[in-house]
Amino acid sequence: MLLISVFFEESDPPPKEYSPPDIDEGLFKKIGQGDANALEQLYYLTERSLYAYALSLSKNHDEALELMQETYLKILSAAHLYQSMGKPLAWIFTIARNLFYSQKRRDAFREIRDPADIAADQRFSYVTDTDDRMVLQAVLNILTEEERSIVLLHAVSGFRHREIAGILGLGLSTTLSKYQRALKKLRFHLGKGAEHL
Repeated sequence: MLLISVFFEESDPPPKEYSPPDIDEGLFKKIGQGDANALEQLYYLTERSLYAYALSLSKNHDEALELMQETYLKILSAAHLYQSMGKPLAWIFTIARNLFYSQKRRDAFREIRDPADIAADQRFSYVTDTDDRMVLQAVLNILTEEERSIVLLHAVSGFRHREIAGILGLGLSTTLSKYQRALKKLRFHLGKGAEHL
């Protein structure tokens, strides 16, 4: 019920079970030197946030998991290139976004699936509540890519809007307005669905 409560509460409540990871940037140096334990530690710190972001891009559970795997492999091969900027998660998300769009360009001539088909066959490993699944499917189907990223990073990963703005390279006011617009769309969509029951 975490997701559904986020969309119907007026205030911006702090996450109940999750807070954004505090990533030691020294992990990248260790990963670059072949330290498997450092990669494992990075994985456990970032996997939930990266899953939310990958899902916001791909709109598909299996593709999100595949994108996560590719991202961690890319980190493994490029960790030695990491330059400390104070935003390690933004670097990871940039890798994921670049990999996603590279794959999308390669698949440009492949048949595009209907969003209704995507929603029908998804299994969400982090979302077990039926109401949350319904909300997540609405998020994936009706919001723009940027709105999906903002909503999922906030609702699933627990990032504050200022952190999301930094990660996505947006202004705070833009992030807040897009978040509010997305919530309005979701409330309308979910309220409309409830009327037909």
